[in-house]
Amino acid sequence: MKSSKGVRNKGDWRQQLLKVVNLRPEEGERTFLMFAFYTITSVGLLWLEQCTIALFLERFGAEGLPLIYVASALMGSGLGFIYSWLQNNFPLKQVFIVIALLMSLPLLLFRTGLELGTTNGVLVLITVFTLRLWMDAEEILNDLNSQVAANQLFNIREIKRTYPIISSGLLVGDVVSGFSLPILIIFIGLKNVIFAASLMILLGGGVLLYLSNRYKQAFPDTPVRELDELQTNYSSRRTGGTLRRYIIPLFSFFILGELLFLLVEFQYLGELERVYPNTDEIAGFLGIFSGFLGICELATQWFVSSRAVERLGVFVAAMFLPVSLSILGFMTIFFDVTNLGGFDIDSAQVLFFGVIVLKFFDELLRYTLIAGIEPFLFQPLPAEIRSDVQTQVQGIAEPLSTGLTGLGILSTVWILERVLGGMSEEAARVTQGGIFVVAIVIFSMVWAASALLLRQSYVSLLVQSAENGRLGFGSVDLKAFKRAIIDSLDQETPDEDKRSCIQLLERIDLPNAGELLAPRLVKLSPSLQLLSMKAMLSYPKPDYLNYVQRLIETKPSLDVLALALRYIWLAQPELETHTLKPYLNERVDAMVRGTAAGLILRRGTVDDRKEATATLERMLTSNREKDRVIGVQALQEADEASDLSQFYIPVLLQDESARVRCALLEAIAAKSLTDYYPSLLKGLYYRSTRDAAKQALVKLGDGAILLLGAVAEDIHKPDFIRQQAWSALAEIGTEGAIATLVQHLLTSWGTSRRNLLRILLKIPGDQGIEAVLEQIGRSGVEALIEQELFLLTQILSAELDFSPEAIAGREADLLRDSLIGMQSDILDRCFLVMKLLYPFSAIQAAILNLNSDSEVSIALGLEILDNTLDIPQKQALLRVMERRPTRDRLNDLNDLMPYEPLPPNERLRRLLDLRHFLSDWTLACCFHLAREQRWAVSREATLVGLRHPSSFVRESILAYLKAASPRTCLELLPILKNDPDPLVAAQVDHLKMELNSTP
Repeated sequence: MKSSKGVRNKGDWRQQLLKVVNLRPEEGERTFLMFAFYTITSVGLLWLEQCTIALFLERFGAEGLPLIYVASALMGSGLGFIYSWLQNNFPLKQVFIVIALLMSLPLLLFRTGLELGTTNGVLVLITVFTLRLWMDAEEILNDLNSQVAANQLFNIREIKRTYPIISSGLLVGDVVSGFSLPILIIFIGLKNVIFAASLMILLGGGVLLYLSNRYKQAFPDTPVRELDELQTNYSSRRTGGTLRRYIIPLFSFFILGELLFLLVEFQYLGELERVYPNTDEIAGFLGIFSGFLGICELATQWFVSSRAVERLGVFVAAMFLPVSLSILGFMTIFFDVTNLGGFDIDSAQVLFFGVIVLKFFDELLRYTLIAGIEPFLFQPLPAEIRSDVQTQVQGIAEPLSTGLTGLGILSTVWILERVLGGMSEEAARVTQGGIFVVAIVIFSMVWAASALLLRQSYVSLLVQSAENGRLGFGSVDLKAFKRAIIDSLDQETPDEDKRSCIQLLERIDLPNAGELLAPRLVKLSPSLQLLSMKAMLSYPKPDYLNYVQRLIETKPSLDVLALALRYIWLAQPELETHTLKPYLNERVDAMVRGTAAGLILRRGTVDDRKEATATLERMLTSNREKDRVIGVQALQEADEASDLSQFYIPVLLQDESARVRCALLEAIAAKSLTDYYPSLLKGLYYRSTRDAAKQALVKLGDGAILLLGAVAEDIHKPDFIRQQAWSALAEIGTEGAIATLVQHLLTSWGTSRRNLLRILLKIPGDQGIEAVLEQIGRSGVEALIEQELFLLTQILSAELDFSPEAIAGREADLLRDSLIGMQSDILDRCFLVMKLLYPFSAIQAAILNLNSDSEVSIALGLEILDNTLDIPQKQALLRVMERRPTRDRLNDLNDLMPYEPLPPNERLRRLLDLRHFLSDWTLACCFHLAREQRWAVSREATLVGLRHPSSFVRESILAYLKAASPRTCLELLPILKNDPDPLVAAQVDHLKMELNSTP
């Protein structure tokens, strides 16, 4: 007991830790191993970087950096091509090994070159220059390795939670490497630190290799193919004007960011070279600076970044770094020129301190705030082109901008050397530094301006993406979203576009919709006024009464006027009823009259309420349908226990008008009249009231969960009605409603499971997907696929045992056809389950190709799945999807369940033992075959089948019983007394007469 308790406490401790860092249990180990790999490798790379920079500055000075930038741009593109070639021709495990060796082994050669260079000055220059160039290559290769590994290990939803933790390994590496480097230099020397860096990179590669073997299902043994084009064929690649206007500033934003980074680095290293002539001093300063910066970055990343982005918005966060650089650069120039306070500080000291501060804030904000918002900037792009654009921006544009910046720095330095030739070397370098600080200020301002230009296209594209259902509201800048809506409403855009904006506003910020809509009411068209007033009525506020009153003065349409009056009444608690009594006159339109009557019933005096009640009674008993509909709507204002409700509701439920009955269902939900809730459920059965009943149940919210759950659980209800109940729960969308759907998913099978999966996948914002993953985890989702494969094994076994050679006849043919149909259903459910883990576009592209008759298309579909799935059952699933003989497919599933041949009669009994998992038609075919072949069936299967919800199953069992045991059939006929299906009831009567007349 003690040991068990210790294990449980340990598990609880781990669960709490994972919860603190926002990870799920099945993600913990993978995330920790990726974090370990990234941290260990980063420590080695940072040791290498700091030593290499010190050696480079000693031999070449900061003036040699532009050459590195130019060469690095060419090398970066080449390495990307090489890495892509390796991926396409070798398994990922082998790629990781090659890259780890490629990163570590050349360092040993560089160390040897430095040693030999003590006697050969040219050799050491070549070695140092190449080492500095290779340092950039190391960073590129490490980024590629880490991103590819993370994308293979985690799906698109998991990586949102895990990658921030993994990426913080770089910040931890900053701290560890920074404070350990001075100690290493003391004990082993600067040059030998390169050996230590090589060992750390190898150790990190070893962790990644262990990770790829530990989760081998995520890293296929076949080369990874580029499948973006295949998936793009599924989705259209239309690039509209708005999209083009967005992509151009997007490129500018990243290019300017890279340009500023290189300018700051160039000036920073130049100042270090000027102030610290000793190489060991430079390396020591870099280590301490990196360690202190790493601590600040960790604190910012964990406690500030996400909150700042959430509160300030994406674009304020994006402009924070360029604005900071502009202000700090300006202050450096200002202090240098004015020497405020009369301090005895020369220009060189001011410049050094200013550049150090610039570098500190550039690194701090670039690797926290900017790194955090970069994914958001690509989010509005259509999924089918997002990865392509991201590759072009970060894989082509940024490296090219590095080369061009290098050329620009070289040209500027060359010109300044000629212009400042008459100054002393120290004065010329200080002046050059000041000029570069001015350039940093100018380019920072341009960078901030590019962020503003990016926002203008971003918000428009964001709205379009949401309208097309491509965007979830949890991943966007809602402040920018609302600004886009304002722009659209104020411009001369079509009404349909404005309608979409208002509907989107209802979804993202309904409580504050009046803030945007009220000032624009008068300018909107009547249909948009109606939509806006409905939205504002959800949260009436006195602040917008003047705007609504101005709308009334324009004499709007009657339905808008009714809503406006209602708004004024609800937003003014002290409004007296005499202002509404004139609207009770019979000559006033029914819409306005009913609204006034309902409002007076809510808060009028006793006499006023009597007059309103009389008006409402006349409307409820009117011969005109419109009067009765509006009267029922006004009835929502009456007291729940009033005589009006008690007397008229039962009568109106039988009204001949469907519109009246629909309005009444809405009123029942609005007033929460529990006595009439059964009428809401009954309304689901009729086409004329189905939509109204469903919306009424949705309006009840959590109060309808038990009602709808009872309908959904009742297998004797028609499948369509059960589906309507599940759909209503999805539209309710609360945590309790979605949890109910997930519970039903775990206990359902066949058609019910398929319908539930489709409903959960369609819930906006991926709430259904997240709820499934939250409740059962990734392992639970994988278990759903495994269940389907177990059933598939049984169905394939039955198909083999019921071969035409083993058994012939029409009933056998029908059963074989039904088994083939079940196989298709099983695979369809597997695809739906896959969509819980993987991108919709990838799975849909695979489905389209696999459903083709072309062998080439089928192969492409399988290739897509091979590079998308990372579940343990992947290989078995892929093999059974190939169109091969049944025997071969069974062999592929042998690891799950070995095939055991059975006689046809035994196989039939085995199928009936699995009756809860069979389709209705397959179950009926089993009994028809048993009747034809005179096979015995268990009594339990027969008794349960007689209560089956499908009438043709009950009919098949009656036919079987009549043939197998007439006496037993006669004894069991009372079970089907008063059967709801007329065909089954007729069959029961016929059997009674036939069997009773038989001697």
